[in-house]
Amino acid sequence: MHSHRFRSFALLVILFGVQQAFSIEPLRPVRAAVPPVIDGILDDGVWLLAPKVSGFKTYAPDWGRDQSEQTEVLMAYDEGHLYFAFRCHDRDRASIKSSVANRDNMFRDDWVCINLDSFGDQQSLYGFYVNPLGIQGDSRATATNEDRNFDTVWESAGRLTDDGYVIEIAIPVKSIRFTEQDVVQMGVVFERRVSRRSEQGTFPALDPAKGNSWLTQMHPLVYEKLKPYTLFELLPAVTFVNKGQRVDGAMTREEQRGDFGLTMKYGITQDLILDATYNPDFSQVEADAGQVDVNLRYQLFFPEKRPFFLEGSEQFMITGTPDLLYTRTIANPIVGAKVTGKLSRKNAIAALFAVDELPPEEQAVAGRSARVGMLRYRYALDDDSFLGAVLAARDVKDGDNALGGFDGMLRISRASTLSIQGLVSTTADPALPQLGRGHKYEVGYDHSDRNFGYGAYVGRLSEDFVAQMGYIPRPGLEYYEAYVAPRLYPESETLRRLSFLARVSTAKDLPSGLWERSYDFNTQVLLGGTHNAVIQYGNSTEVFAARVFNVSRIRTVYESQMTSAFFVNASASYGSAIFYSEEPFGGKSRLVSLSARYQPMQNLNAEYAFTYTDFAERTGERPLYAYAINRGKLTYQLNRYLFVRGIAEYNNFRKRLLTDALVSFTYIPGTVVYGGYGSVHERIRWEDGRCVPSEEFLQTRRGLFFKASYLWRL
Repeated sequence: MHSHRFRSFALLVILFGVQQAFSIEPLRPVRAAVPPVIDGILDDGVWLLAPKVSGFKTYAPDWGRDQSEQTEVLMAYDEGHLYFAFRCHDRDRASIKSSVANRDNMFRDDWVCINLDSFGDQQSLYGFYVNPLGIQGDSRATATNEDRNFDTVWESAGRLTDDGYVIEIAIPVKSIRFTEQDVVQMGVVFERRVSRRSEQGTFPALDPAKGNSWLTQMHPLVYEKLKPYTLFELLPAVTFVNKGQRVDGAMTREEQRGDFGLTMKYGITQDLILDATYNPDFSQVEADAGQVDVNLRYQLFFPEKRPFFLEGSEQFMITGTPDLLYTRTIANPIVGAKVTGKLSRKNAIAALFAVDELPPEEQAVAGRSARVGMLRYRYALDDDSFLGAVLAARDVKDGDNALGGFDGMLRISRASTLSIQGLVSTTADPALPQLGRGHKYEVGYDHSDRNFGYGAYVGRLSEDFVAQMGYIPRPGLEYYEAYVAPRLYPESETLRRLSFLARVSTAKDLPSGLWERSYDFNTQVLLGGTHNAVIQYGNSTEVFAARVFNVSRIRTVYESQMTSAFFVNASASYGSAIFYSEEPFGGKSRLVSLSARYQPMQNLNAEYAFTYTDFAERTGERPLYAYAINRGKLTYQLNRYLFVRGIAEYNNFRKRLLTDALVSFTYIPGTVVYGGYGSVHERIRWEDGRCVPSEEFLQTRRGLFFKASYLWRL
């Protein structure tokens, strides 16, 4: 009898819990009869009728506290747009950090964000960020990564007020993907950052027991009768390049060409998009910052910035190896096509094909071009869990490389995930006959909540695993790792948060059979609002050329938004290192970096970066090399669309000065005009038909660049 009553009571408790889990009242924006004017002034009639939410709770630096400044969010829509308005109150208006900046350069300001899960399936989200003056930033994110290089077309306006600031946002339905239904359920988390306190809060409040599992904590957002569109975009672009190079003491024309390219975007369905391009211009508008390029074990890595590759790029990232599909290996595509989106609610696909013209020095051996294909599939499971598959290949004359496999992320509790990966590769290259079939696998466990993080990884990367379309720094490794990361939150306005990390790892270098190990300890302190300090110590060894070297180091980092106008980041490390060569040896190395940003006015900022590293066989001895890079950047933003920018970078090791000037006009992503001039000066002179060192600078390269494109959206 008692057993029957207990079972009945337990069933009622379970049913009540299920009912509560699904009883969250969805947000229902008001339908606008007249669309609001996006001007940062909330005087439109629709805002008087729009529902609103408030009561933001923090998740940084601590969880679950009332955010220090009050925020209200209003919601409306019509058949073609989603509208949002933020009233951001602030008792210290003078301390609000804002700037008139180029798109995506406002993340150190105060800002608000709409994290929008447009499919309502907890698999991915859009991030729409806006600072107090209406400057935009946007991103795409999954459970395992966020890509802030993503750009889409939307409208925003911001305005400072007597008690804070106001922001209005209009997101065209054409700019997002969603499931076509009479009633469309999305998910949303509204977010606000108060820069001077390093404080971020959300509505709804994030559960400290779930940590950063944002996609599982979206608040339902319901729209009725959104108008589906057949998306069609054309993006014609013209470019002109004129390059000069000094040869035998005289400047000569190295290259002069004009090009026309065309990119097309077509909505196969509301949530499946085809991109195609012919003769695209993939020149870098923003010059890559100089990196130390001496005594390297691995190739330098540069992030992808080219527009065609950025659409859906987050879907190409593989769990455990995010750069397995690294599109910067496609250097000069002749044609390209890409399909990204959903085949059904649970099935997502991303596929890319490109014909890449090879450099002249490679064409004699490998042919004129390489054919590159990438295919990514994801199947959505419960919560933000998924299983995925990948196929990729690169084919040239008399050679090819292909890989395939699976990956996934499984949420096994509110704050714990299990990640898996298994890959195989095949390589046929006459120049590398020893390569054949290789493999890579990894299994990882992570737990993260308010107070504690811990996890473990095990994996193996065989010597002959090759991904020519990816970035794999070091094959031939079997590794094991475990870490713990406790966090403390003192009740103090001075000491805001203490974070610790202890990591133990060991790895077997497969070519030599030798083992390396690392014991890492990390302490991070958040002081006051914006002072962040880190100290790290690693007791480590590394295997290179069948020898074990000591590479133990200590490192310190300090970062602070010292005033609303001045930001600084400085780091320094010292310890043992390896001189990588055919006859390697150990020594001591120092590395110092400093970056600072000064913004005397809302539309003017100056940036400075310094990097220094050296290597000596013993402490106190003269370094074998000392490498320093100084880089300055000055940007004047005339308005939200137009800026002028100058860069000067001096590489002391190479005795080389780089200058770069750019005028940029961006009306919306795609509708742009760029004009730039760059040059390289070196400390050399020509004497008797040969190049000799000099104290004076001589221009050795120069280039003029122009690009214009216009987005036709039908």
